[in-house]
Amino acid sequence: MPGLLEGKRLLITGIITDASLAFHAAKMAQEQGAKVVLTGFGRMSLVERIARRLPEPAPVLELDVQNQEQLDSLAGRVREHVDGLDGVLHSIGFAPQTCLGAPFMDAPSADVSIAVDVSAFSFKALAQATLPLMEGGGSIVGMDFDARVAWPAYNWMGVAKAALESVNRYLARDLGPKGIRVNLVSAGPMKTMAAKSIPGFMELEEGWNDRAPLGWDSADPIPTAKAVCVALSDWLPATTGSMIMVDGGVHALGI
Repeated sequence: MPGLLEGKRLLITGIITDASLAFHAAKMAQEQGAKVVLTGFGRMSLVERIARRLPEPAPVLELDVQNQEQLDSLAGRVREHVDGLDGVLHSIGFAPQTCLGAPFMDAPSADVSIAVDVSAFSFKALAQATLPLMEGGGSIVGMDFDARVAWPAYNWMGVAKAALESVNRYLARDLGPKGIRVNLVSAGPMKTMAAKSIPGFMELEEGWNDRAPLGWDSADPIPTAKAVCVALSDWLPATTGSMIMVDGGVHALGI
């Protein structure tokens, strides 16, 4: 029986370790029949080592979303491994420490600009860079954390995620006529390296399982990876500009 992503060519960004949500999405995508190309930033040797832990070792390209030359050359570098793309996963976010945990009012403008640039504007930048590879349409998916409310300690990263949610809607509007769907997967708190850098994460995570109607395991990436794969597949052909909530149902409650 063909997999959900049989024959799909996917670009997966944001793998840092094998605990990364992007790693589990890439692993599941391969298991569902996709050909995967990865991007990494910074510690490239580590990303390459992690890539070898996938069911099928995947090529790794360097991508700094603040480096226009790397963005401009991305399509050509991806073409060295696949002849086009059917889907892209944006799993990229960063905020300086002044934007997380510290008093919200104290973060300087320059640091907030970095957070918004890397965490939100890069969604548009990545879409634009990969557009030449998606002539037949496809799906672009971003990783989110519900920014409709103010969370403890999340501060300016929450603002950046709110911007990401808005970028998602505008990309969906502009890319829909090209047959490209654009959606976010909004996961509950997960025990990832990114989460460890958030002061107050334990407080954010604490009690989530008790509040979630379906329960929530912050150490289990599989529900989120499954949602990503569905969003990258052909099974949501009329869904775009949406947030797919994978949080056990906490978002639906007033607590």
